[in-house]
Amino acid sequence: MKGKLLTLSALMALSPLTMAQQLEVTVTNLTNGIHYTPLVVTAHTDAVSLFTLGESASAELQAMAEGGDISGLVTVLGDASADVVENPAGGLLAPAASTTAMLDTDDANMYLSVAGMMLPTNDGFVALNSWPIPTEAGTYTVYLNAYDAGTEANDEIINGGGASGTPGIPVAPGGDGGTGATGVTSTEANEMVHVHRGALGDDDPAGGKSDLDNTVHRWLNPVAKVTVVVM
Repeated sequence: MKGKLLTLSALMALSPLTMAQQLEVTVTNLTNGIHYTPLVVTAHTDAVSLFTLGESASAELQAMAEGGDISGLVTVLGDASADVVENPAGGLLAPAASTTAMLDTDDANMYLSVAGMMLPTNDGFVALNSWPIPTEAGTYTVYLNAYDAGTEANDEIINGGGASGTPGIPVAPGGDGGTGATGVTSTEANEMVHVHRGALGDDDPAGGKSDLDNTVHRWLNPVAKVTVVVM
């Protein structure tokens, strides 16, 4: 019997054990007047990253940042065997609102990422990028910045544009956007993914440089809070 026990112990030492973890991930919108498009919440390996600061955005990130389309990111994550929850809010996440996603993962997918477009912006997005998931059970809080994909000029013109490479902002979901803006800029000096400079806006709802309201749509970092409960 002793020999059998030793053999079993040796086999257990040599065999990798899969440690399942359940995560409760709650995202809270901390802005005054910015909505988040459908979010992607994912646990993945260290070989996966939604973006790298200072490098060009992928086509999948561009589609999310300019038009709120997360399907490309979801496909890439699925191909990498990531655990993914799409659109936990069932649509837009309004200012001051929260949404929760449940993830069942194992010891391979030990990095957490979250991303969604910010509306109304040209190519702004909120993100948590490859955050190491704690192995100890407990509640953890992370505050998120706003990022700029660097793929579109921040003209701040609301014109229904949302396709990659199409200038303009799709919509102001709060119904508080202006019209008739001439545009804040027509160029993007930094074409790499970077921390967003924020919105300029103006106080002219029927003209001026921007269709964004400078009393509603401006923000400072952080723009979201993520609360992670490791079961």
